[in-house]
Amino acid sequence: MTTPKTLRTCDKGHQFYKSSDCPSCPTCEKERKPNSGFLSRLGAPAKRALENNGITTLEQLSKFTEKEILQLHGMGPSSLPKLSVALEEEGLSFRN
Repeated sequence: MTTPKTLRTCDKGHQFYKSSDCPSCPTCEKERKPNSGFLSRLGAPAKRALENNGITTLEQLSKFTEKEILQLHGMGPSSLPKLSVALEEEGLSFRN
C-alpha cells in the first residue's frame, strides 16, 4: 500500500510533495549540497546521517567502523565505497 503524497511548505516557503514523514525540503537540500569535499559525493540522506552525528571531516569519519557508519539512519550500503575512496585519497581508512 502506497502512502499518498501531501503538499508541504518548508520554513523558506518552498512547496513540495512527500509521502513519508521526512520533513526535509528537496529544494533546501539541493541548496545545501556542498560543491566539494567528501560530503559532496553523497546523497542527501547519507550526508544528513553523518552531519547529524557530528561527522563532517574525514578524520572524524576514520574513527568509526564501516558497521557503525551503516547503522546511522539514512546511511545506505552504496555510500560506503564512496566514503572508503575519500578516506583512501587522504591516506585514511575506517577503524577496524
